[in-house]
Amino acid sequence: MSEQMHGCLICGARLVYFTQAEPMSCALCGQTQHSLSMCENGHYVCDACHQKGAASIVPALCQSMHGTNPLTIAESIMRHPSVHIHGPEHHYIAGAALLCAYHHITGDIDLTAALDELIARGCAVPGGTCGYWGACGAAISTGVYISVLTGATPYSIEPWRLCNAITAQCLQTLADVGGPRCCKRMTYLCIVEAAKFTAEHFGVTMPLQNDFHCIFHRQNAECIRNYCPFYPE
Repeated sequence: MSEQMHGCLICGARLVYFTQAEPMSCALCGQTQHSLSMCENGHYVCDACHQKGAASIVPALCQSMHGTNPLTIAESIMRHPSVHIHGPEHHYIAGAALLCAYHHITGDIDLTAALDELIARGCAVPGGTCGYWGACGAAISTGVYISVLTGATPYSIEPWRLCNAITAQCLQTLADVGGPRCCKRMTYLCIVEAAKFTAEHFGVTMPLQNDFHCIFHRQNAECIRNYCPFYPE
């Protein structure tokens, strides 16, 4: 059975989303969970199975890179065959790219430990939060990035403020561009906002080219094309 890289991982069919969760059995691991989506042919793949490959490969990819532009780092990660066009793996890709760029610029932070913690937290964010929670996982990923960077906890004062501030800033930017969801677009938008935030609050400037374009748009059936700031003209 070959894995599909967009739509349903089993057959490639379009996903169907519901407003109330229903019990479904994962087509890969067999576990029964309540879910808000399945494909048009009735297949359901749980979040753990969906992102299993990406969660294990992202740290290795980041360790092998030496760039300082978080957009191109994220693009390199998303080129890997374990990363799908959409999915919960994007709940840690933005933060991972930002941590990687920050480390290469400053030499600070234990990158291995930071990535492990960020990915563990990102994996806990369910798929579909952008539409069901009103909080995109890519935006949450930037909050985790700042939290890991500052060592924030629920008892923190300034670090607590900063990690909530960047998440709020990213969510506002995503809302201004509008839906439907595109995990690539939302990841890129959040990275841009977080890079600006990092320069403002930590004095670390990450290079971001103005002519950065998405290379994945042809694979996304819901691409908003010219309404996306990363759509190639």
